[in-house]
Amino acid sequence: MVLEKVIKKINIQTEYKTFVEEYTTGLLSEFSGKIHSIYMCGSIPKGTAKPFQSDADFTIVCEKPEDLDYDRVSYLKDQLLQKYSLVTKVDTVICSLDDIRSNPNEWGFWIKIICVCIYGTDIGEEVPPILISPEFILDLNSDTQEAVDRVRGFLSNADDDTLKSRYTKGYSKRLIRALYSLVLEDTGVWQDDIIKMKSAISEYCTIDSALVDYLYATYLDSRVDVEEFLGIAEEVYCYIEKTLTALAASRTSPDTELTT
Repeated sequence: MVLEKVIKKINIQTEYKTFVEEYTTGLLSEFSGKIHSIYMCGSIPKGTAKPFQSDADFTIVCEKPEDLDYDRVSYLKDQLLQKYSLVTKVDTVICSLDDIRSNPNEWGFWIKIICVCIYGTDIGEEVPPILISPEFILDLNSDTQEAVDRVRGFLSNADDDTLKSRYTKGYSKRLIRALYSLVLEDTGVWQDDIIKMKSAISEYCTIDSALVDYLYATYLDSRVDVEEFLGIAEEVYCYIEKTLTALAASRTSPDTELTT
């Protein structure tokens, strides 16, 4: 089964258009000639964003990410957040053309399926069709442990309530996305709606539904006890890790049987 693009048509709401245009123009001006293309994902390009609740997610694709000064990107984001308070947060990912071409089931998936191009030539069109398979699910989660370890460390050391809330929400979302990836062969589509993700996980995953409910509630209101949250998150991650290990083993079992 081939994965279809999540956002098939850009439908940015009127109140967000100037914000998107200013950030895009600012990036292109700051890094003249160094940006190949710019992408968005999430509720803003879908046209479902909620003022003062939704954040903005951008991805910049360039030949050499090291040519882009991350401090300047952060400065541009901070300037816009001060001007456009209806946006809660601006996340900007930077990757290279080689990342996409050499990792079709990771960066290629992100650009081709999750994101929509708002500037430049869509490199996602070069990515071959992405088939839902155990190999794809494993590739998709190849950096899950690293990401979980990183955010766990951030959260454990955060001493600011705003940062704690941000890391907790991000960690919850990351785990829900990982759980959803485990049921892709059942759903046949990638969802970016977290409610639909939760529903599919509850229907197809064998994980305790109370754990999923907790993650979802934490995603909605991340002002929770950090130690309690980390304990639940660790339990969920252990389930994900165990499932991925079993999936990897199932790929090799037929070959193993042939050689015995």
